[in-house]
Amino acid sequence: VQLQASGGGLVQAGGSLRLSCAASGRTFSSYNMGWFRQAPGKEREFVAAIRWNSGTTYYADSKKGRFTISRDNAKNTVYLQMNSLKPEDTAVYYCAADRGYPPTVTTANYWGQGTEVTVSS
Repeated sequence: VQLQASGGGLVQAGGSLRLSCAASGRTFSSYNMGWFRQAPGKEREFVAAIRWNSGTTYYADSKKGRFTISRDNAKNTVYLQMNSLKPEDTAVYYCAADRGYPPTVTTANYWGQGTEVTVSS
């Protein structure tokens, strides 16, 4: 599975962005997917996850209500809708595919290249 993340950019605080992660490979639909982020000088952290079969979602506490993860298995794509963005959301965002659930930094099988999100105050 190869992952290609896109959709990052510069946005003002309070704005929205939708990230996309396009996957290649016939087995995409059998992987649980997750979004992670890494801010400068910080460790990569979990943001959100979605199961491959049921579509059940799981969020880091601080992202609940502002971020929404979804997937379209027919398009081999997972999305992260981010609303009410804050300067502290500034980071490089990565998508990941994991056989396990929820995906974690240490268990993810495949990673996208990352897309940069900058939120200005």
